[in-house]
Amino acid sequence: MSTLFATATVPSMYRLKAAFQAWLRPLIRVVAELGVTANQITLTACALSVGFGLLLISQPQSRALLLLLPVLLFLRMALNAMDGLLAREFGQQSKLGACLNELGDVVSDAFLYIPFVYLGNLDSLWMLVVILLAVISEMAGVVTVMIGASRRYDGPMGKSDRALVFGALALWFGLGGRVAPSVSYLFPRLMTLLLIATVVNRVRAGLLETTGGIDG
Repeated sequence: MSTLFATATVPSMYRLKAAFQAWLRPLIRVVAELGVTANQITLTACALSVGFGLLLISQPQSRALLLLLPVLLFLRMALNAMDGLLAREFGQQSKLGACLNELGDVVSDAFLYIPFVYLGNLDSLWMLVVILLAVISEMAGVVTVMIGASRRYDGPMGKSDRALVFGALALWFGLGGRVAPSVSYLFPRLMTLLLIATVVNRVRAGLLETTGGIDG
């Protein structure tokens, strides 16, 4: 149990971000030459996520839409990586961009994961708890900046990790799979535990980064 609450050593899909960005870098140069801005990409990713989420909420049993969700999650991850590269490497960093990036991530997560509340194969109440904790975990990563630390991305259930889990789950349901009652019971509770660990790890890491320890 204690290994869940380590600080900077907690594993997360976020560690693959640098490699993913390197893969996207040639495309970024083309996008920059076309005059596309980081903020435009951020808003596009959010709009796609909200639109698709609303569509899936209206048809939560649609296997075609469920099969498309992993594709949308990957596209969103690519767009998120692209806006960061554009901002940093092409002089497009701004306070507005930082706000849009953080708010866009939280809004996108909420709209893409709310459909799982209506699937009927999972505990709806606990899935709402998971979505709430996903938002809180991102807030935990941001508030560390207020105490002079860096923006924290510690796991074990960061944004990329959640995308992988929910993408796999959507793929399973899209292919006609079902979950046993025991899985329906355990899955959201395990996600809750991992998200609580993520919140704790991000706050602890931020405190350690600024003070060398955790004060009262």
